[in-house]
Amino acid sequence: MADIFHELPINAPIDRVFDAVSTPEGLDTWWTERSAGSPRDGAEYELWFGPEYDWRARMTSCVPNSAFELEMVRADDDWLGTRVGLKLEPGGPITWVRFHRTGWPSPTEHYRISCTCWAMYLRILRRSLEHGESVSYASRLNA
Repeated sequence: MADIFHELPINAPIDRVFDAVSTPEGLDTWWTERSAGSPRDGAEYELWFGPEYDWRARMTSCVPNSAFELEMVRADDDWLGTRVGLKLEPGGPITWVRFHRTGWPSPTEHYRISCTCWAMYLRILRRSLEHGESVSYASRLNA
């Protein structure tokens, strides 16, 4: 199995960070083009990245202001069963974000591209929360 891990500080209160990573409104500012779902265990999330990428995920962990994880249940074959999650820890004026994307069957080309993409998406998340920056979905991988 191949996994992706990132860790970063975000200069924002933990409740704002949790909302940004767990609600459709938050996810749409830095990751998805359009999403729907409710931050509660077992809930299904719609994750829309375009007509060919209308994916679904099941909430496997939702602990307010602490943890959020989705398991991909409808996606590209190598994404099925993988988990996207974040653990949040307070650190004074900052929130520490520990990101994971686990369960890749092997380090394919798609996996290698995703390693870079996740770093870029997490940077957009941080810039959005710290500076109020907004990056259109079409421009996110160039930001």
